[in-house]
Amino acid sequence: MPIGCVYTHIDAFHHTRFEFLLSTLYFCNPMQKAYFPLLMVVLACTACEKEITVDLQSKEDRLVVEGIIEDGRFPMVTISRSLNYFSKITPAQLLESFVHDAVVTVSNGVRTHQLREYRTDTTNGIALYFYSADTAQFHTAFTGQPGNSYTLKIEVEGKTLHAVTTIPEPKLRLDSMWWMDSGNSSTEKARVLVKVTDPPERGNYVRYFTSRNGDRFLPGLNSVFDDHIVNGTTFDVPLDAGVDKNQKIDFDTYGYFKKGDTVTLKFCNVDHNTYDFWRTADFAFTATGNPFATPTRTQGNVQGALGYWGGYSVTYKTITIPK
Repeated sequence: MPIGCVYTHIDAFHHTRFEFLLSTLYFCNPMQKAYFPLLMVVLACTACEKEITVDLQSKEDRLVVEGIIEDGRFPMVTISRSLNYFSKITPAQLLESFVHDAVVTVSNGVRTHQLREYRTDTTNGIALYFYSADTAQFHTAFTGQPGNSYTLKIEVEGKTLHAVTTIPEPKLRLDSMWWMDSGNSSTEKARVLVKVTDPPERGNYVRYFTSRNGDRFLPGLNSVFDDHIVNGTTFDVPLDAGVDKNQKIDFDTYGYFKKGDTVTLKFCNVDHNTYDFWRTADFAFTATGNPFATPTRTQGNVQGALGYWGGYSVTYKTITIPK
C-alpha cells in the first residue's frame, strides 16, 4: 500500500481531513491585522495494492513551514507542528501547534533580514502567529522583486531548516479578462475567461486566485498550470471561481460566478518548485476518496521539515459581471 503525504488546512474552527495548506495569504504591513491560514500535515493516504498496517497514532510530530514572498510585499512565514490524524481539533490545540521563538531569516543575496514574530486575532477571537519584517530593523528589510531569488533559513528546536524560492519575471502575461453566460439553463451563472500570452521560452508557470465582491482571495480547485502545451502562443482559458477547501464544495455551482459579481483575479507567475508543490497538492485533494487514483506525495521544498516557501509575481485584473 503506497503511502503519500497529504497536507490538511485547518482554519480557526473548520477542519477537513483532506484540505491543503493555505487557501490564501493576505499580505499587509506587519502591524495590521489579516487572515492567516495554518498549514498542518496530518495523515498518509493509501491506494489498494497490498495491505499493511499503519500505526498513525504513533507518528511523531513534525515541523511544518508555510512561507511566501510576493513582489512588493514583505515575506511572511508561519511555523507549526503537525497534528495527529486522530486529534480532535480545538482552538486551544491550534494555538499550541504554533512554534515560537524561532530565528527566521530571509536573504535576497544582498541583504539578510531577521523576521519578527507577530500575533494577530481572527474575527472569531482565535490568535494566530506568524513571522514577518521587523519594523524596528527596517534598514535591513526588503520586499520581493521579480527576477530575484530568496533564501529562507529557520533555526528552531536545535534544527536548521532551509528553502530557496524565486519570484520569476511575469513572462506568462495576462492580456485581458471577460465573462460569458454559463451556457446552461441558469440565468444567474457566469463564466470568467482570460487571454494569456506565453513567450517562446519554455518553463513558465502560473497560480491563480479569485476574489468575489471584495472577499478574500481563494485558489482554484486546480490552481496551477504550465506552458507545456501552449508554449509561445496566445490562448484563451476559462478560470473556475476559487473555493474554500474548508467548506463542502457544491459541484452544481462550482466554477461559476453570479451575475452582479465583481470579480478580481490574482494571476501569479511562480517558479517550478512552487508549481510542483501546488500541482501535487491540488491533485491529491481532488483524488481523495477515489480508490483508483494514483497515490501522490505533495512535493514541498523545505529541507528538514514539511511545507513550502514560495515566491509570487502578481498581476491583478477586475471585472464586474452585469446582472
